[in-house]
Amino acid sequence: MVRAGSKDNRSKPMRLDSQTSTTRRRLLAAGVALATTIAGFAGAAHAQGGYPTKPITMIVPFSAGGTTDILARIVGLQLGKALGQPVVIDNRPGAGGNIGASLAAKAPADGYTLFMGTIGTHAINQSLYSKLPYDPVKDFAPISRVAMVPNLVVVNPKVPVNNIKELVAYVKANPDKLSYGSSGSGSSMHLSGELFNSMTGLHIQHIPYKGSAPAVNDLLGNQIGLMFDNMPSSYPHVKAGKLRAIAVTSAKRSPALPNVPTVAESGVPGYEATSWFALYATGGTPQAIVDRLNAEVVKILAMPEVKKQMADQGAEPYPEKPAQLAGFMKSETAKWAKVVKASGATVD
Repeated sequence: MVRAGSKDNRSKPMRLDSQTSTTRRRLLAAGVALATTIAGFAGAAHAQGGYPTKPITMIVPFSAGGTTDILARIVGLQLGKALGQPVVIDNRPGAGGNIGASLAAKAPADGYTLFMGTIGTHAINQSLYSKLPYDPVKDFAPISRVAMVPNLVVVNPKVPVNNIKELVAYVKANPDKLSYGSSGSGSSMHLSGELFNSMTGLHIQHIPYKGSAPAVNDLLGNQIGLMFDNMPSSYPHVKAGKLRAIAVTSAKRSPALPNVPTVAESGVPGYEATSWFALYATGGTPQAIVDRLNAEVVKILAMPEVKKQMADQGAEPYPEKPAQLAGFMKSETAKWAKVVKASGATVD
């Protein structure tokens, strides 16, 4: 309490000496500079969208060790390095890729769930399955095709055939003795076999597996005698002499196996079946994230080490824009719908 007649020191203005005033000005200037720096970092983070800030999951709809898995791991490793966050491979095999595709389709559209799609999940299954638990177009945001891969017609060495003509003769002489395996109903391996059946008038029984790797294991063990397998999962066994390659399903011979003829030149003119693999985000993912992922994938597929890794597997890198992949999917869906109809193949 201030008594009457006394002087209130609080009413007097504070007098600053020159040194105190200079110090305050310097502190104020430093504060402004710090705020500007922080704002600059924040602006840069905003410009980059802040993506990604946590690990990314890449769903692979087939088992580990198959072609889809091999390609996913090649791309995923480099994508993780480019984005500064690990890309975790999540194998979800079953139902010709539909289980994994359905999970990816229902994931949050934030760029943290990617999907390594195939010709089966995004072109064939629409015609083959009576009920598809996802929409290949609406539920996915195309990023880029990853690779084109010819299928390799391979037999167990105990099967007494060395070429397509001998295979046709053997099946005709031994009906119902030979079966072919695939990575699942609706896969390119399955339809390659059905196309072969329809064009040769044969009936080689189809045995679906939950991925290429378990099918190849049974082929190595002579539980099945034949596969129209994606080259990356069979090629190492062919080089090791554990499987015999008798033809490739592409229109031209593969540089990886130049001495192995095509099915078409081996007595089935017009036959052609090439597998493809592509990367997708969940439908509705922000375009800025899709564009960022596309740019990184295109760079990755141009890397010499990645090209070599894929060439060693018999795969050809195939970078493209999202719109190009969308258009390619449309044409492939129409193409394989005709094959499915002609073969009579259906899956409930």
